[in-house]
Amino acid sequence: QVRTLRWDLAFGATVTASGATIWIGSELLRPGRAGALPQVHPDAVDSSVRDALVSGDTGTATTLSNVTWFPFVPLAALELNALAEAHDGALGNVGQDTLLIAEAGVIAADVTQLSKLLVGRERPSVHALAPDEKLRAPRHADNNLSFFSGHTSEAFALSPPARWRDPRDRWAALAWIVGGAAAATTAYLRIAADRHWLTDVLVGAVVGAGIGFAVPFLSTRPATTRSISAAAPLRVRYVPAFAFAW
Repeated sequence: QVRTLRWDLAFGATVTASGATIWIGSELLRPGRAGALPQVHPDAVDSSVRDALVSGDTGTATTLSNVTWFPFVPLAALELNALAEAHDGALGNVGQDTLLIAEAGVIAADVTQLSKLLVGRERPSVHALAPDEKLRAPRHADNNLSFFSGHTSEAFALSPPARWRDPRDRWAALAWIVGGAAAATTAYLRIAADRHWLTDVLVGAVVGAGIGFAVPFLSTRPATTRSISAAAPLRVRYVPAFAFAW
């Protein structure tokens, strides 16, 4: 069944701007979590995966995870989206698509921030320190903001695919491959950087992918109730942003 865009510019812009404002305001609450007691502790699986995957150079892993998270993932999503629109002769939709991508990213960031502030899970790099060393750790205001991974949730919210459509289409397949690989790489690097546990990135991936699907899907509507003939090739009209994680 063909789906077309149901777009309200004022609503989309308001959601995106409000979400960004909420995220900025929530940053003021982060320092208060540094001295709080962690609420969730790692299990044996988290600990064993951390021991197996943590890098000997966590600084480089952190830098690489920041690069894949931003700017690579959002730029890839935007570029693949624009190429797909150009291929379809619909470049006029790029602005709407871009705002939907931003909307998905902002919602993922807000949901992640809320979880971090409420849960208060200790980061693996901090968990390994002696109690008297924890408040002397670099960026100690982030000590207990491990759950769940924002890099991962936002990467999965923004990346695969840039437009929700027939998965057999080559542009959708390319978006799935590039975006999914970049988001998964970001998740791995957050563990290698000793910034997150395995369960942090797994939950981040599920939440981000869910938001990345929901935002564009709920922004479309069926163009017809008539089912496409089995003899006709299945095709979903281009719609924006499947979504991109911390």
